[in-house]
Amino acid sequence: MTQATASPSRSSACDRRVAKTRAALRSALIDLVVERGLAGISVGDLCARADVTRTTFYNHFKSKEELVESIEDEIIAELEGIQARMATLDMLQAALCVKRRKPLPILVDLFDYLRGEGDFLCAVMGPGGDVRFERRLRERVCTTLRDSVLHKRYRESQDSFVDYYVVFYASAYLGVVERWLETGMRQDSEHMARIAQRLLFIKPGESIEL
Repeated sequence: MTQATASPSRSSACDRRVAKTRAALRSALIDLVVERGLAGISVGDLCARADVTRTTFYNHFKSKEELVESIEDEIIAELEGIQARMATLDMLQAALCVKRRKPLPILVDLFDYLRGEGDFLCAVMGPGGDVRFERRLRERVCTTLRDSVLHKRYRESQDSFVDYYVVFYASAYLGVVERWLETGMRQDSEHMARIAQRLLFIKPGESIEL
């Protein structure tokens, strides 16, 4: 006896329904976090705002925390992909970009991605958001700095100064991103890439003009 399989059209329709449900829940989550803070909303609030049933919600997520974490995981995974691309940068090309004050394309891509996720990031990194996510982002930036920017002789260093150096720059960069988000992402991605690059490679005594 052969087992019946779903037709491609039926599978496609199911995928679209799943995507639509997740998009509605994501939008509802963002709006409610901005309005009430994450701690002040319930699954019922999310379902009402997204116009989905509780049964539908629980078919996808066990709790509001799992919904939040699933979106955060997707963002972290995308950032890890960008970090992997940074790790393969041609150092000569990177040095030329720095010398000419031209933004590295990968940094432009990074800010393009952050802009696309800006509504969620503003909500979850805001005063009523998820404080755990900022810590996860900082760890991701620390890893990126170690793997893609530090000279290879420092990447496995156990020296406390190296550790604080990485944390210092990771916190500074995260602060730049937060400031950009808070102020409505007015600067385009290329301009932000130039800012980020300049901040990393500026030397003591140099002009702080871009």
